[in-house]
Amino acid sequence: MASGGRRWLRGLWAVGQPLFQGRALLVTNTLGCGALMGAGGSMFAVGCSMGPFLHYWYLWLDHLLPASGLRGLPNVLRKVLIDQLVASPMLGVWYFLGLGCLEGQTLDESCQELRDKFWEFYKADWCVWPAAQLVNFLFVPSQFRVTYINGLTLGWDTYLSYLKYR
Repeated sequence: MASGGRRWLRGLWAVGQPLFQGRALLVTNTLGCGALMGAGGSMFAVGCSMGPFLHYWYLWLDHLLPASGLRGLPNVLRKVLIDQLVASPMLGVWYFLGLGCLEGQTLDESCQELRDKFWEFYKADWCVWPAAQLVNFLFVPSQFRVTYINGLTLGWDTYLSYLKYR
C-alpha cells in the first residue's frame, strides 16, 4: 500500500478510535446494528433495539467467562454454547415479533409466524453462528465484537428477510 494510503488509514483510525471506547461504544454498537439493518426499513428499528442488548450481552459473557486466545478455548466454547442456547433464540423471537409489530401484524399473527418459522430459523442459525462466534470470541477485541457481528449480519439479514417474506 502506498504511504499516502497508510497515512489515510491511520488518520481514519485516529478519528474513529474514540467511537470504540467508553460510553461511545454503546452508541456505536446501537447505531451500527440499526444502520446495517436499515436497508430493510423497519429492520432499522429492530436493529437499533438489538444493539444495546448485544453490547451488554458480550460484556456480560466476557465478565462471566474471561478468555484470551487459544489458552482460553474452554471458556470460548462455553461462550459460544451459551450464546447459541440463550441469545440466538431470543434474538430470533425479537426479530419476528418486532418486525411483525412494526408491520402492523397482531400479536397472534406474529406469534403464529414465529411458530411456523422458528425451527427453520434456529437450524440455519446453528449452521452459521457457532463458527462466527468462535472467531469473535477467540480473535476479536471485545470493543469490536458487535461491529464484527454487524458485518456478518449483512448476509444473515438477507436470509432472515427471505425466511420472513417468502
